[in-house]
Formats: sequence, C-alpha cells, structure tokens
Amino acid sequence: MSHTTAPDLSTASHDEEAKRKVVNRLRRAHGQLAAVIGAVESDAHCRDIVNQLAAVSKALDRAGFLVISSALKECLTDPDGESADQDELERLFLSLA
Repeated sequence: MSHTTAPDLSTASHDEEAKRKVVNRLRRAHGQLAAVIGAVESDAHCRDIVNQLAAVSKALDRAGFLVISSALKECLTDPDGESADQDELERLFLSLA
C-alpha cells in the first residue's frame, strides 16, 4: 500500500494579490452570513433569508475557485514546484460544482 502526501494547495499564499482577493471574498461572505443570522433571528421573510444564503454561497464558491485558479496558475508558471497535481485540482474544482 503506497502512501502519498497531499499536495500543497496553499498556492494562493505565494501570490499576495490572489491571497488578498481570497481574504476579501471570505470577509464578504462572513458579513453576508452575519446578515443571514440576523435575518433568521428577526424572523425575516424566507425569501430574504434564501436570497442572502445564495449570496453567501456564491461568495464562498468564488473564493474557492480563486484558490484553485491560483494553484493552476502556479502549476503553469512553476511546473516542477510542489503544487497540486492535475487530478487533485480537478477533484477540488468539482467539489465546488
């Protein structure tokens, strides 16, 4: 039984601009999630809650796609680096779909 280590998927940390974008998207999702919690606590209309949940979901998906696209970019610019392999990136991408 062979044991392989998980590839390094922290490629966004190597690109400070991508890292900043991911953090901004996650902060936006955090704020949107706080609004959803407030809406539920204040008995807001279900339509409003669902719309806010959709916004949170979209923000998280975009952050995930940005992390993956940064990993792909790094694979193209440094193919001998320790970034994720194609199969791993594909699995991650599909996990967001």
